[in-house]
Amino acid sequence: MRGYLDCHCHISAGEFDKDIDIVIEDSKRAGLLALLAVAEHAGEFDKIIALSQRFPGFVFPCLGVHPVQEVSSQQHRSASLQDLEAALPLIDKYKDQLVAIGEVGLDFTPRYVSCESDKEGQRQVLIRQARLAKELDLPLNVHSRSAGRPTIQLLKEQGVENVLLHAFDGRASVAVEGVKAGYFFSIPPSVVRSEQQKLVKLLPLENMCLETDSPALGPEKQVRNEPKNVVVSAEYISAVKGVPVEEVMRVTTRNALRLFPKLKSAVKL
Repeated sequence: MRGYLDCHCHISAGEFDKDIDIVIEDSKRAGLLALLAVAEHAGEFDKIIALSQRFPGFVFPCLGVHPVQEVSSQQHRSASLQDLEAALPLIDKYKDQLVAIGEVGLDFTPRYVSCESDKEGQRQVLIRQARLAKELDLPLNVHSRSAGRPTIQLLKEQGVENVLLHAFDGRASVAVEGVKAGYFFSIPPSVVRSEQQKLVKLLPLENMCLETDSPALGPEKQVRNEPKNVVVSAEYISAVKGVPVEEVMRVTTRNALRLFPKLKSAVKL
């Protein structure tokens, strides 16, 4: 399989508004076959769908409610069921175009979670979206910052089988629980400077995918990340695993197509 898949990026972010065509073209030149555009809240759903229509067969939409919602540039809060209720009509409207439900999950970072009720609210939002994904026969694109173990435990309790855990920051030993459940883990370019290096060493290649989380999690801090940098992830995995980068490309793309089967009919291999 010749080409990469970016399984998790925020191509709808304002940082890309002025040069989106160049960003997409650079991605294709770098060897990308497709990218999965994830959402954080209902307010960006229409934009993501519009981008998938503007770049058909390359940008694929994933809609969902992120566990942390922005109040202002300086203030964030845990997601609530009210946030999800606002999103559900649009998810239903676009359901036939989706390749996954996401970005969903748990985020127990202290600055976002002030009490147990915040955590419980996030759990309820995730449970509802996990059930929705099962109803629609779609995989989940999952965020689990500072909540690796409880996220994996909740997904297993809900009987969710098709999961991508993006930019997993939990202990490698916790990730093993996800591997046993058949979950996949996507590795962003920031791996060259992060604790995820331990994860790459431990995880089998058969459970890895590639991502950029653009415009965040690039190889350099405070520099806009782009989908083309998915190659950085592949090259790092190649060096750690001692296998050719072409093998990383082949296996991670195969993994992504297995996890996101709607890509198979659209991606030209």
